[in-house]
Amino acid sequence: MPIVKIRDVNINYSVSGDSGPWLVLVTGGRRGFTEFNAFAQKIADKGFRVILHDRRNTGASDVLIQGQDGEEEIWADDLALLLEHLHATPAFVGGTSSGARLSMLVYNRHPELVKGLVLMRITGGAFAAGRLPNTYYGQFIKACQAGGMKAVCETEQYLERIQANPANLARLMAMDPQDYIRTMTHWLEIFKSGPVSPVLGMEVEKLQAINVPTLVIPGNDKTHDSQGGIATAKLIKNSVLYQLPIQDEDVDVLPFSAWAPHEEAMAQTMANFMNQHQA
Repeated sequence: MPIVKIRDVNINYSVSGDSGPWLVLVTGGRRGFTEFNAFAQKIADKGFRVILHDRRNTGASDVLIQGQDGEEEIWADDLALLLEHLHATPAFVGGTSSGARLSMLVYNRHPELVKGLVLMRITGGAFAAGRLPNTYYGQFIKACQAGGMKAVCETEQYLERIQANPANLARLMAMDPQDYIRTMTHWLEIFKSGPVSPVLGMEVEKLQAINVPTLVIPGNDKTHDSQGGIATAKLIKNSVLYQLPIQDEDVDVLPFSAWAPHEEAMAQTMANFMNQHQA
C-alpha cells in the first residue's frame, strides 16, 4: 500500500479505480481501512476513484498521541491534506460511524474540498454517548495509569496497530506515560463536550449549515440507531435518505460486515447519487 507523510505522520492509503469522480470513504471506530476494500471496489467498478486511508492512530498508519485539537479534528485536517496531495478535490466524502462524523468535520473545516457527503451508520443518542468515551479513551487512560505504556501496548487495539506497523511499538514505548494520559484525557474531554443527538458531537446548527448534496444511510444497532440517521437527514437540506431493508437490533454495535448482503445495493445507490451531483 502507498504511504504519504502528512504533518510528520506516515499515512497508509489506497486508491481503487483509474478514472471518474473521487470518493473518500472512512471506516468507523479506530479500525483500519481494509474492511472497506471489497466495498470500495464495488463502487470503483461503477466508474469512480475511491480513496481509503488509515487515520493516524489507526490501522497501519503511524501512532502519534499529541495535539491541542480533538483527535477527530486532527483526522479531518489530515484527510484534507491527503485529498490535496492526491489532487482529488473537490471530492465526495463519506464513511460509517466515526467516519461519518469525520466527513461532516471535513466539510465544516474545509468546505471547498467537499462536493457531497455520504453518511452511513450515524452515531448519536444516550447509549452511544455512554459507551464510546470509554471505548475510545477511558480504557487506555486506565491501562496507562495502572501499568504505563507497556500496559497500553498490550491492549487489543494497540496490539493490532503494532502488528500492522511495527515501528509504532518503539514510538509508543518512548512516550512519557503522563504525556499520554494528559493528551488522551484532553481528547476525551473534547469528545464528551458536544451534543449527544442526533449526531454525537455535532451541533444542530452545523448540520443545518451543510450545503452540499448529502446521502444518509441510517444504522441499525444501539450505537447507530436508525432514528438518529433519519433525524439527521431531516436537518440537512439537499439530503437524500436511503434506508436498507433492515430492522434495528438490540445489540451494542454491529460490525460493518453485517451489511455485506447489502453492499451491492449501497454501491449502486451511492453511484447514482454521485452521478447526479458530480457536476
